[in-house]
Amino acid sequence: MSRPENQIIVIFGGRGDLAMRKIVPALYALHTQGLMPERYAIVSTGRSKLEDEKYRSEVIGALGDDSGGEGQESAKRFAGSFHYISVDPSIPEDFNILSETLVRLRKEYGISSNTLYYLSLPPEIYADISRNLALGGLNVKDDGWKRMIIEKPFGYDYESAVELNRILLDNWEESQLYRIDHYLGKETVQNILVTRFSNGIFEPLWNRNYVHHVEITSSESLGVEQRGSYYEGTGALRDMVQNHLLHLVGFIAMEPPSSIDSTSIRNELVKVFESLRPIKPEEVSHAAIRGQYTGAHVRGEWLKGYREEEGVDPASVTETFAAIKFYIDNWRWGGVPFYIRTGKRLPTRVTEAVIHFKPTPHYLFSGKGTCDGCNQLIIRIQPDEGILIKFGMKIPGAGFNVRNVNMDFHYSDLAEGYIPDAYERLIYDCMNGDSTLYTRSDAVLAAWKFLNPILRAWKNDHSVPVYGYPAGTWGPGNADDLIEEPELTWRYPCKNLADDGVYCEL
Repeated sequence: MSRPENQIIVIFGGRGDLAMRKIVPALYALHTQGLMPERYAIVSTGRSKLEDEKYRSEVIGALGDDSGGEGQESAKRFAGSFHYISVDPSIPEDFNILSETLVRLRKEYGISSNTLYYLSLPPEIYADISRNLALGGLNVKDDGWKRMIIEKPFGYDYESAVELNRILLDNWEESQLYRIDHYLGKETVQNILVTRFSNGIFEPLWNRNYVHHVEITSSESLGVEQRGSYYEGTGALRDMVQNHLLHLVGFIAMEPPSSIDSTSIRNELVKVFESLRPIKPEEVSHAAIRGQYTGAHVRGEWLKGYREEEGVDPASVTETFAAIKFYIDNWRWGGVPFYIRTGKRLPTRVTEAVIHFKPTPHYLFSGKGTCDGCNQLIIRIQPDEGILIKFGMKIPGAGFNVRNVNMDFHYSDLAEGYIPDAYERLIYDCMNGDSTLYTRSDAVLAAWKFLNPILRAWKNDHSVPVYGYPAGTWGPGNADDLIEEPELTWRYPCKNLADDGVYCEL
């Protein structure tokens, strides 16, 4: 990995939680590995007024243990590259201050006009920033490039996403926009492509002839914590499915790209989203289930329900659990059901994709004609990144008693003690102009278009139920109704926390 070109990084919202918890530590990790540009400066903005030295001390504080001991001097050198200015994103005149600062720092550091803008702010401010940067000529590719990283959500629904996209493209070229989805920066997500396209034993089986169904789970053991008021306007479908999980589907279902470059890979992702079978309004109740966690005792501790959380409407119908069933109408996946579920206050934190292969044509060792106990390829995204293969083996002794066994690989076995954080990888890619792991506008719109019928039905059709599920369980039991074959169910990596013991097969 080589150093990026010399550049200035501008972080809007530089004192916010995301900046201090993710962006600053990611940049410092690149600094310690020698992967920052040879010459660079970082400009952080905020509405409050603050001296550079005060802000630099906040940067060191955000690094926590990373800045202690022998790393203290390294942290100080890194923090010295930060400069703080007060900018109100809604006031065009404030961007003159930013422009003057950039001109001064380019001269001081000997840097061309290469500039990366990171919008670490609420999405309702994106339009003002993109417009005011353009009014000040700060988006012009003169003697250097200009790029802008945009955090999710990319809109609230299909219509708002179309409008946001229009505003952005009024002032910026698509090639300048980097819509970040931190899930795509996870090593195991990227490794899906390698698993599929570098191994002859997988790709020939990766189709409707051999795959019975595909299942993706993303669960969190935490509730909404202090984010109740934010989550009320979002919900699980917008928060997780529209971006993170549909992109996992894209990597799993895409056709082999012509080459491993940004355009080829993203073209194939869009083809997947455009092949998603539309869900008709009358089909929503059979294709999508929503739930909301209720209070329960978990390991002797009482966990309150969603409606009791701070900032949540006591009569809220916002979903904390969402599960959907859908199909991809193309030659590779025609007729293969895909299942997605995500939720809060589930038994454990885990994200995984499971490829369930079809059973053998003749059941020699079982009278069952179902996929119960079929071979599975389990791709663990988090927390223990890796791949698990389940297959049948004979139990020692008389007879042919078969039992499923595991062949387990941990991704950490390939790394020498270090797996880069998702933000670290994605910011590094943007500094180098590699947009492969960033979301393109047509993919965003296609994903919103697919989910819009569900969002509308959940908003407008009051007959659609919100199922309750006790905290610490795997969501409402009604989610099992989505699975087409009655003898099958979801894969459960852990038993419910309400049980006496917890066994996690991660």
